[in-house]
Amino acid sequence: MKIEHLAIWVDDLETMRAFYLKYFETKSGEKYTNEKNQYTAYFIYFGDVKTRLELMNKPDIAPSIGQRGFTKGIAHFTISVGGKEKVNEITETLRSDGYTIFREPRTTGDGYYESVVLDPEGNYLEISA
Repeated sequence: MKIEHLAIWVDDLETMRAFYLKYFETKSGEKYTNEKNQYTAYFIYFGDVKTRLELMNKPDIAPSIGQRGFTKGIAHFTISVGGKEKVNEITETLRSDGYTIFREPRTTGDGYYESVVLDPEGNYLEISA
């Protein structure tokens, strides 16, 4: 068994798609549109294992209350980038591009080397070795 995909509601579908494509060596499926339901989405593909992130937009979805990742529901997700150097490199690139680095690169208490960044809409994203 494996997790096939994770889905998140987003306000700006194109900005979020561009973020995950630019920084994480992903590929995007074609934009899906259901005009009747005012729903649009992209699947973002990670590597050969075909794990996907579904970015979804629908105008009538209520905004989250409070800081994302600190309310009930999904707290965060992690992208493994293949090594400590890559964690450091991506973190510095994100910092220089103006993204919020929520936690600096470090080895966690459970042994992971990771940093935490907030994506363009404030989702808590761990970048691990």
